[in-house]
Amino acid sequence: MQRSGYLHEHSDLLLWVMRASDLLLSLLSCIVAYFIVFSDSSPPSFLLYQVAVIMALLLQLVTFQASELYRAWRGEYQLEEFTQLLLAWTIVFGTLIFLSVITKTSANFSRAWLLMWFTCGYGALMVQRFVLRRILRRMRARGFNLRHIVIIAEGKTGAKVFNQLRETPEAGFNILGYYSSSPPPPAPDSIATGSLEQGIQFVAHHHVDQIWLAMPLREENLIEEIMARLRYVTADIRLVPDLFGYRLINHSISSVAGMSVINLSVTPMDGINRWIKALEDKATSLLILVLISPLMLLIALAVKLSSRGPVFYKQTRLSWNGREFEMYKFRTMPVNAEDKSGPVWATSGEKRTTNVGRFLRKSSLDELPQFWNVLKGDMSIVGPRPERKVFVERFKDEIPSYMQKHMVKAGITGWAQVNGWRGDTDLQKRVEHDLYYIDNWSLGLDLKIIFLTLSRGFVHKNAY
Repeated sequence: MQRSGYLHEHSDLLLWVMRASDLLLSLLSCIVAYFIVFSDSSPPSFLLYQVAVIMALLLQLVTFQASELYRAWRGEYQLEEFTQLLLAWTIVFGTLIFLSVITKTSANFSRAWLLMWFTCGYGALMVQRFVLRRILRRMRARGFNLRHIVIIAEGKTGAKVFNQLRETPEAGFNILGYYSSSPPPPAPDSIATGSLEQGIQFVAHHHVDQIWLAMPLREENLIEEIMARLRYVTADIRLVPDLFGYRLINHSISSVAGMSVINLSVTPMDGINRWIKALEDKATSLLILVLISPLMLLIALAVKLSSRGPVFYKQTRLSWNGREFEMYKFRTMPVNAEDKSGPVWATSGEKRTTNVGRFLRKSSLDELPQFWNVLKGDMSIVGPRPERKVFVERFKDEIPSYMQKHMVKAGITGWAQVNGWRGDTDLQKRVEHDLYYIDNWSLGLDLKIIFLTLSRGFVHKNAY
């Protein structure tokens, strides 16, 4: 029995209810923060606080809508929704603080109140979405709020799509039929099967929410024919091309000059993302440089006293789009250590380092000057580690997709490093982790990697 359910028929109403509840939760969080911070006193200007709250709620309504938070998240990971929520919530408060600065009213606001409101508000909004997802999952498990679909397939793509949907029931897709010119995959008796012609007849005489065309792009004539036959059908029609074998980076569909373009491998650091990443890097690196300046002074003194030569060591590395830059490190080897050997890949039991240099490498403290590279714009705090050009030329032919790691700026730490893939370890695994980071980049993932870098410490068995 097909049960679309009340939520399916009134999904727009549900989204408007979410907008209203988001505003209500923000307002309640603001009030809670207000009473906690000002329990024993009153703010300098209560009217100014009221204006700020109204402005923040209006900003929230616009920003959340522009951030696509009010859309169907069916089948997507909740971490992505939470990250998008954090970004939008941060933009709201960032804009509010910016307006208070330019209007010269920032001194009238309590920083404790803003921080408390930001924290409580994000927590409340996150919990609301978590609870809503659990409710929807339970409803879908009982047959409510499902999308009833039919798969019309050609080639091996259909079986992959069918199995993927069957393995993720929480996505809420109920497969009514699978129609293909090839034998169908193992399926329950409740799922109808047959030829392509039978599939077209089925969707013409049964209620279907969506029709998924799972077939290679080379079957454009067949796709065009099926689309023509389905021109009277009111169901949503989706095309799932055979892209499973490709290494996809930040894949999506764009409209360029009136044409639909499938992005197979594009950098995520474009548009607003580039500005967000740059702001994150500049602000964080400046703060860290101020905090660690006494430590860097002590290290510089130790390097200078331990061996003849400069304190800092510059080495040409490759970063974003293959651009060369001079990466700074504390010098850990004697001067001219590579004059005879040439560039050498560091391995366990490294003998060329000085006594101080060996400690700096083991503790990763030799990397601290790279925060200056970040401030200059050569690097990011989080990103794939940069390599020397001589090694890049070698690895790009040995390791598939190696050059795709250069689609973002190189970093001081990265997803590969916090998972143990650093030093003389499996380069293929390291590249896989780098590409995962690029494809899933978000401000939340950057913060997670920074936290893991701090919590797991700088000393590592593969640092040498």
